[in-house]
This record gives sequence, structure tokens and C-alpha cells, in this order.
Amino acid sequence: MNRLKITLCLCGLMFFAFKTFAQQVIKPPMTVNNLQAVNRTIKISTDEQRPAIVQVNAMPNSGVVWIKDLQFKTGIIEFDIKGKDAFQESFVGMAFHGITDSLYEAVYFRPFNFQAEDAVRRKHAVQYISLPQYDWPYLRETFPDQYEAHLPAPVDPNDWFHVKIIVDDNTVRVFINKDQNPVLIVQSLQPGSAGKIGFWTGNGSDGEFANLMITKEN
Repeated sequence: MNRLKITLCLCGLMFFAFKTFAQQVIKPPMTVNNLQAVNRTIKISTDEQRPAIVQVNAMPNSGVVWIKDLQFKTGIIEFDIKGKDAFQESFVGMAFHGITDSLYEAVYFRPFNFQAEDAVRRKHAVQYISLPQYDWPYLRETFPDQYEAHLPAPVDPNDWFHVKIIVDDNTVRVFINKDQNPVLIVQSLQPGSAGKIGFWTGNGSDGEFANLMITKEN
């Protein structure tokens, strides 16, 4: 019995070591040379808590700031993000599995809905899309309340908040700040995909991004 316990313990340690070895943590430098802006321009600033802040300007239609030379399939994407409480002028999030500048998945937020008096607007706080086929109008009409959700805990729409996106082959889970429960869980509409990662802003929206950290599962 003791030998069996020792064997099981060793197997568990080997599995843990293999899983740890198979993960790669990346903190890409947030510099102009390391970023590729599509339909946006960017500036790099700083504050006391964030040594490099990517400021993205507002323009018509959506835009992405891709991280150069970075491919992602499954793992964890974490970052700080800041929008604003301006109706229909703040759509901020993260694009991933980017194949082209118009073919990717994304998770984004509508800060102007975070604390809206209208209960229907509050339900549209966080959104998953898979472009170009599955943009938000189609998903909202065809699968109501399945690919967007409210935030269960209060979040200041004009302040920084932390986002963690866990992506596996079939599922995308979204977490906010220190909440242990996901605010959104969806089945990926591009299952098994791999591609680029980039900061995303929607039509007419600017935004700020910082502290990007990616844990890739190799």
C-alpha cells in the first residue's frame, strides 16, 4: 500500500512538472516598435502603477493594435484596461486568434453600460464576437444573452479594471478584477484556432491598455 501511494504521488508530481514546463509566460514590451496598429494610432505613456500604457485613439470602425511576432492558441490573457462612461463611445477589449486584420475572435466591454439605469443595457456589459461572420448584431438576435452578459460586481466605468481571459480549444471564459467566478463563458465560434493577439477598440472608441501578460500552453 505504501509503495502504491508513493507511486501515485510521483505520478502526480511528474504531471504537475510537465504541465508547468509546457506553459510559457510572456510579458511583451509595450513599445511602438513592438506594436502594429490597424485603423488606429497609438501613444505610450506611464503612471505610478503602470510603467507602459498603450493609448489608442478613436476612429470610425473598429481597430486592433496587434502584438508583433506573437502567436497564441490556448492559455491565459491578462491585462489592465480603461474605457469611459460615454454612451456608444467606449468599446474596449482584446482580439485573439487573429488570422487577418478582419478575421479574429474578441472579447470586449461597454463601460457606458456598467452602471446604466436601464437593466437591458446593463446586460450588454461584456461581449464575445467572432469576426467576420459572428458580429454582435447577429449574435444578439440569434442567440440572445448567450454571447454577452452583465457584470455581477460594480465596476467604475471611468477607471482601470483587470481582465483575465482563459482560452482553451473550445471555450472562452472571462474574469474581472478579483472575482473568482467568470462573468462570461462561451463556446468558441472558431474552435481550435491560433493566431495573433491585439488590443481592440470599437467604432468611434479610444481606450487605454497596460500590464499585458500571456500564459501560453505549448
